[in-house]
Amino acid sequence: LAAAAIARLPAHASADEAQALIDTFTGGVEPEAGRIVLTLPEVADNGNTVPLSFTVESTMEGDDLVESVLIVADGNPRPDVATFHFSAMSAAAAATTRIRLAQSQTLTAVAKMKDGSFFIDRSEVSVTVGGCTG
Repeated sequence: LAAAAIARLPAHASADEAQALIDTFTGGVEPEAGRIVLTLPEVADNGNTVPLSFTVESTMEGDDLVESVLIVADGNPRPDVATFHFSAMSAAAAATTRIRLAQSQTLTAVAKMKDGSFFIDRSEVSVTVGGCTG
């Protein structure tokens, strides 16, 4: 019975899997630090409802338009948490949501700009009770 219970536990993504998602999103372009700010609590008491928000410094016009933002969690069973899409009709490139985290891990936000550039921010979160394990 113990072996069957262990076999049902979800595997966690590796840092390599998370990086592969980022590389696919950027087409291999190295993202620069800055312009995007990822905000998460340092400690999440419950991994089932972890608040997450981000903002991207942008005029949302011309080549300064944020087209999309990818959120990746390197310790979840599936590292691709969300992708947010924006247009010239968006007042700002920002979002707030709640996510599930299986364990303490690093989250990454990558912003894709219309001019083909990418910006990145990372944040560490300590989770005391995991949310993706059952």
